[in-house]
Amino acid sequence: MHTRRLLLPAAIASAAALLFTGCVDNSTPPSAAPSDDTGASIAVDEAAVALLPEEIKSAGELVVGTDAAYPPNEYKDADGNPIGWDVDLVDALGAKLGLKITYEIASFDKIIPSITGGTMDLGMSSFTDNAERQKQVDFVDYYSAGILWAAPKGKTVDPDNACGLKVAVQATTYEHTDELPAKSQACVDAGKPAIEITPFDTQEAAANAVVLGQADAMSADSPVTGYAIAQTDGKLEQAGEVFDSAPYGFPVKKGSELAKAVQAAMQSLIDDGTYGDILAEWGVESGAVDTIDINAGK
Repeated sequence: MHTRRLLLPAAIASAAALLFTGCVDNSTPPSAAPSDDTGASIAVDEAAVALLPEEIKSAGELVVGTDAAYPPNEYKDADGNPIGWDVDLVDALGAKLGLKITYEIASFDKIIPSITGGTMDLGMSSFTDNAERQKQVDFVDYYSAGILWAAPKGKTVDPDNACGLKVAVQATTYEHTDELPAKSQACVDAGKPAIEITPFDTQEAAANAVVLGQADAMSADSPVTGYAIAQTDGKLEQAGEVFDSAPYGFPVKKGSELAKAVQAAMQSLIDDGTYGDILAEWGVESGAVDTIDINAGK
């Protein structure tokens, strides 16, 4: 989660977030850059490769689950292909590990069960690393994010005093499962009306609900809220400041050596400058970290 409003490139703002279900093969050759704009080539990190589980190394493929519905982190272009800064990072990760990246599109709540069930190797959907989720999977933490609210332009909304308001969120996100229920319960305990928590399948739908007057506000991770504000041509504005910063992590199977391999490869991307270049290209560098940790969430 995140610490400032974002200046987003025009290329991002013009992309549509379309829904689809399927499998996308985004092969990244070891010498390829994660996008045409990052410039520098990416060399395989043999030390990181040596840490890979044998079955993944032998397959030469990393199956990555994403809901691709949380712009600008991960979403879909007009052709239904995953794009976003998370996608660029994972493509670069694949290059570091010498692996082909295959994206499988799934609803957010199906990704961790698919990892524990062995049909996906890694999750990429802006997962907040927390102690509850660590009971199921291990997280390789790669970004620091926070929560940010938005409201219709000209409407005063205080996230700390939202009792009785209707607040839109993407279903099963941290905001839906943790943040808003806690705020709502505090309202009830104080004898005030509960927050009407309104979940949507996609972040785009949640933002549209606020624009159309179907909700009083939305809550999302700060890069996502910043993107929504930029996309709506002045119809939404920031409500309050960023709060509750926590790490984003890539979930992998509990106890798998894949976590150490991904940690080493991501640290290599930080050290060679690729990581910073990708975040800067998308305007989300405020959440950059210097060190890749495992299970650092609380």
